[in-house]
Amino acid sequence: MNLLNRLERHLGPYAVANLTLFLIACQVVVYLAAQAKPELVEHIALIPEKVLTGEVWRLVSFLAMPPFTNVIFAFFFWYLFYLMGTALEHFWGTFRYNVFLLLGYIATVGVSFVVPDQPASNTFLEGSVFLAFAFLNPDFELYLFFILPVKIKWFALVTWIGYGLLVLFGDWLTRLLVLASVCNFLAFFAKDILVRIQTGRRRMAIQAARMAEKPKPFFHRCVVCGITDRSHPRMDFRYCSKCSGSCAYCSEHLANHDHVLDVLPTDGAGP
Repeated sequence: MNLLNRLERHLGPYAVANLTLFLIACQVVVYLAAQAKPELVEHIALIPEKVLTGEVWRLVSFLAMPPFTNVIFAFFFWYLFYLMGTALEHFWGTFRYNVFLLLGYIATVGVSFVVPDQPASNTFLEGSVFLAFAFLNPDFELYLFFILPVKIKWFALVTWIGYGLLVLFGDWLTRLLVLASVCNFLAFFAKDILVRIQTGRRRMAIQAARMAEKPKPFFHRCVVCGITDRSHPRMDFRYCSKCSGSCAYCSEHLANHDHVLDVLPTDGAGP
């Protein structure tokens, strides 16, 4: 992050504030315009083959591609995108949030030229904002169907599993777009992920060592209440000379117990 600090000192004043809101506004405009002219979508989609013929605006216009779905779900998508994008901008600062999106944008545009005749989607780029927010706020709750609270880390886990399946079974462009969307995520969180992995391994090693430890046998057990010197290491145990056999008593029952007249089997060590 030293390079990022230096860049921020020189380029920070040029960062675009409220970039998430700007992208959402563009998508809303396109969504509404596409209701009247559906062919508009064909002219703004990122198709590298057409970019090479001079339609360079597609390199930017594809960011305004909205989620063409039910208007309620589109609104819900924009709401979450605004919530999470704005939270990241407040957490990192405007410049770093710009860099995060810029890295994902460059990677997305770059891989799209590998399959130049197919349109590239901005879905995975926007998905990287969700994954970044979930990584920083794993216990944030979303309401499934607006009723059931579910921590966002579980949605993120499902998303990662879905990305893995797309990489395994998707077409080449989809695979590349998924990998491109992961680039900016790893650029910002790879170090934190490694630290968490190392911490988790240490915790597992400590737990395994504790589980491998054999329980120490006890030497004294109170005949009345059954406590032992293992369960109560600070308890004082004594043996009664009037009881038959080796009958031990804790300090609470030594002076107040019924004497055992029958011989009891001795148990010098616990099970």
